Amino acid sequence: MVEIHIAYQGELRCAVTHMPSGTVMVTDAPLDNHGKAESFSPTDLVASALGTCIMTVMGIAARKMHIDITGSNVVVKKTMVVKPERRIGALAVTIAVPHVFDAEIKEKLVAAALSCPVHHSMHPDVAMPIEFRWA
Repeated sequence: MVEIHIAYQGELRCAVTHMPSGTVMVTDAPLDNHGKAESFSPTDLVASALGTCIMTVMGIAARKMHIDITGSNVVVKKTMVVKPERRIGALAVTIAVPHVFDAEIKEKLVAAALSCPVHHSMHPDVAMPIEFRWA
């Protein structure tokens, strides 16, 4: 179990503390929802969680295979919808791996990416296309 403590600071801003490390970050409401967009919004954090989870599980798989995927990156494009209610409509993911690997290693890295717990925790109404770009 991990505790995350959140303190509302007013003006649609929250301070978020990751208790195991003491790391603090701030969230803000987005411009299109009454905020100033001066930091990540809560839904931006969901997009960030998906991208970092994918990259992390790929890194774990790479480590097990004794390969290096340093320099790889993920871009997540978040699209909001407003009907029937305001929510994340899509998280389009593009993964770029700037290394040359054979088909077997690529297959294992793709399988790792698709095993991401955040991906599996999302509601099925959220579209999550994933594209891989290999060197």
